[in-house]
Amino acid sequence: MDYNAIIVAGGRSSRLGGTPKALLSNGAVTLLDSTLLAVSSAKYKVVVGPENLPVPPEVHLTREQPVFSGPAAALAAGARVLKSTGDYAPWTAIFSVDMPHIAEAIPALLTAAAQANHQVGFMGQAGGVLQPLAGIYRTHQLVEALKGEMDNKSVRSALRTLNPETIELPARSIDDVDTWEQARTSGFDQPTAGGDR
Repeated sequence: MDYNAIIVAGGRSSRLGGTPKALLSNGAVTLLDSTLLAVSSAKYKVVVGPENLPVPPEVHLTREQPVFSGPAAALAAGARVLKSTGDYAPWTAIFSVDMPHIAEAIPALLTAAAQANHQVGFMGQAGGVLQPLAGIYRTHQLVEALKGEMDNKSVRSALRTLNPETIELPARSIDDVDTWEQARTSGFDQPTAGGDR
C-alpha cells in the first residue's frame, strides 16, 4: 500500500539525562535506524528532529519551531513537508522514534488503512494502552488537522477532529523507551554521537 511516514525524533529526553533517544543503539543500529528500516517502503519519509541527525539522502529532515514545542508541533512540521511535495501518498503513518519493536505494528496499520471505508485514521493501542504516536491517517485530512496552533498541544488533542478509530496492535510493538531501565530492557542502551539536547 502507498503511504508516507512521519517520525518524531526530537524531544528533551529528560528522563535519559538529555541523551537523544533517536541515537540510542543496540550495538548494530540506532532507534532512528530501526524506525526508518520499519518504514522503508514508505513513499516519503520525514524525520522531525535535530538538524544534525544522521539520515539517508532520501529522508526529509525538518524541525518543529520553536524547538521542543511538543510532538503535535513536530507532526505539524512533518505534515508541512509532505504538503510541499505535491504528490504525497494517500495515507501517512506517524510514529515516535522511541519504540524499538514498531516494525511489528506496521502490517496491522497498513491493513487497516487498505480496508478503510469512511475511516479517516487509526490510533494504535496494545493491552489497553493507547499510543497516539503509533497510527495511520489519510494524508490530506492529517495535513488539514495540523494546520492550526500546535505548540505544546497533545497529539490526541491535535488529532481529535479526525475521530480516529482505535486499532489493537501486537503486544510490545508500541513499548517505548523513556528511562534507562526501559533502554536496557529493549537492548537500545548505548548512546552514540550526534543530535542536540
